[in-house]
Amino acid sequence: MPLRYRCLILDHDDTAVDSSATIHHPSHLAAMRRLRPGCADLSLDDWFLKNFDPGIAAFLGAEIGLSADEQRQEQEIWRHHTRTITPNFYPGFLEALDAYRGAGGIVTVVTHSEEETVRRHYGDRQPDLVYGWTTDAARRKPNPWPVEQILARYRLAPGDALVVDDLKPGVVMARAAGVPCAAAGWAHRLPAIESYMRANTVAYLESIESFRRLVLTRASCSRSHGQPTGVP
Repeated sequence: MPLRYRCLILDHDDTAVDSSATIHHPSHLAAMRRLRPGCADLSLDDWFLKNFDPGIAAFLGAEIGLSADEQRQEQEIWRHHTRTITPNFYPGFLEALDAYRGAGGIVTVVTHSEEETVRRHYGDRQPDLVYGWTTDAARRKPNPWPVEQILARYRLAPGDALVVDDLKPGVVMARAAGVPCAAAGWAHRLPAIESYMRANTVAYLESIESFRRLVLTRASCSRSHGQPTGVP
């Protein structure tokens, strides 16, 4: 029997790899010490919350007030960290993808990390497609453009795919494309994030094992997964 979801549209950071604690949060702190010396450090939990809402671009621009030049400097520091530190995949994640691909599934990635970084992390287990960070806001999360490209490329109906993400931008993107979304709940358990993700996804996955079970579900054995309402 075919897989319930023929294509996975995966987030990367804190869904596939444990990277905020090792790369993105430290790089932000380093950037702020250069660009906003004297300001109090943002905690890791608060970093997750800012990425959750309003999202990284709005946080750096509207909240912190970084100018275009300062945002370029922030990106330079971020790229130094992403190119010199390699995060670990969550235990069992790659093996779950191996089993899914072995069953005929398509693996794609839509992320705010850069494509070359994602592909370096995956090594010899490359995803079929990667849509990474771009300066064109219309072509990155939370906008649905990357998902629409994936559906068109593989001639999929929205219900044939599943977005898996740990934060709100992925849910909003999935909703806009009409694609179901499951929450990756293994990276952090902050109440505000967990409450939103439980309410606005088809499944809140607390472990890699629950992720594996969901993605390997066969179509004939799965109940219908509709997209929940209430996603802004």
